[in-house]
Amino acid sequence: MSRLKQISSRFSMAVHILSMISLDPLYSTGDRIARSINSNPVVIRRIMAQLKKAGYIDTKPGVAGASLLISPEKITLLNIFQAVESVDGNQLFKIHKDTDPHCSVGMNIESILLPQFSNAQKAMEQELASVTLAQIVEQLRIKANAK
Repeated sequence: MSRLKQISSRFSMAVHILSMISLDPLYSTGDRIARSINSNPVVIRRIMAQLKKAGYIDTKPGVAGASLLISPEKITLLNIFQAVESVDGNQLFKIHKDTDPHCSVGMNIESILLPQFSNAQKAMEQELASVTLAQIVEQLRIKANAK
């Protein structure tokens, strides 16, 4: 198996947060979510702020819980990824710059790699776009009921 650098855990935490809010909005406080994720409440609040900025959730100071602003059927994993992961220039893969223009590799590597990287990113985005939060929540319900 190849060793790839991992995308940060903010993405999986954001899915976790939205799943909890979808299942039980009043119980989904920052502290409760932090316990479920086993993370610092400050980290959870930051991710929730990103989700709020993206228009997926609403929270009110001094009021317990959070609420979804969009139905889980309309939120895809790609939407969540884009809300919490900062991708420079919308390119997941970065290509090094300032290569030697007199070197046959240096002058051509970007034009050769760019379509390959673009295709890989499109495939990932298509996969994430094909799964909704509602599907994740339904799988969580099934697993919870199987115990």
